[in-house]
Amino acid sequence: MQCVRSDDAEIFYEIRGKGPPVVLLHPFPCHHEFWDPVAAMLESRYQLVLPDLRGHGDSGIGDGPALMQKHASDIARVLDAAGVGGAVFIGCSIGGYILFEFWRRFRARVSGLVLCDTRPQADTPEARANRLKTASAVLEQGTEPFFESMIPKLIGRTTVAARPDLVEGARAMMRKMSAEDINLVLRGMAERQDSVTDLKSIDVPTLIIMGDEDVLSPVADGELMQQNIRGSRLKVIPKAGHYTPWEQPDAVATVLRQFLDEVIAR
Repeated sequence: MQCVRSDDAEIFYEIRGKGPPVVLLHPFPCHHEFWDPVAAMLESRYQLVLPDLRGHGDSGIGDGPALMQKHASDIARVLDAAGVGGAVFIGCSIGGYILFEFWRRFRARVSGLVLCDTRPQADTPEARANRLKTASAVLEQGTEPFFESMIPKLIGRTTVAARPDLVEGARAMMRKMSAEDINLVLRGMAERQDSVTDLKSIDVPTLIIMGDEDVLSPVADGELMQQNIRGSRLKVIPKAGHYTPWEQPDAVATVLRQFLDEVIAR
């Protein structure tokens, strides 16, 4: 792992493979190893940049809520440190939230987008209140009740039933986050701005990947993005929840290779 200072936090990242650069942003609440099964099938063709997002894995949380603006600046710092000017960006869940902000601020660095199990809408007032309630509860109750409550939301029912190894692997990644990390990341997500109006400004090749069992970002969210991002494509992966690349890496890697080859050949 390499490290770069980004304002008030140390951000760790890994670089794997050689070729055109591709940046992969993992979901909450895990870290860059979320992408390992997919990365193993991509690294022979691309240079993969795999950060631990602020507050996740080995990366520091800094001061105050982990706002999307902070995350976007962190990714720009990682690219600078890695000598990467522009890239194709892949973001899952919070990774997608960050990419909407990154697009607003650094769109010249984006040659293509993959939005996976994410949504452009800001939290509704009710969802925001629930997220802030959860953020406070994790400080009082500890991390384990939070992780256990998240498993059925993050992992599809098929995976939960048939692949306990993947469930335990996800749980192990989650356990690298402290209660404070979770609190401040949740607060940052609660503050994110609505990105629906930004979708029509996206003018780079865009692929949308959604798990058909995702209860947090259902397929309808993917359809909303596909309808508003000109020329975008939507791929629904069967038997996958919110952690589609972790649950169905072969299917996701196949779709990503096709998309990346098309974008890079342009």
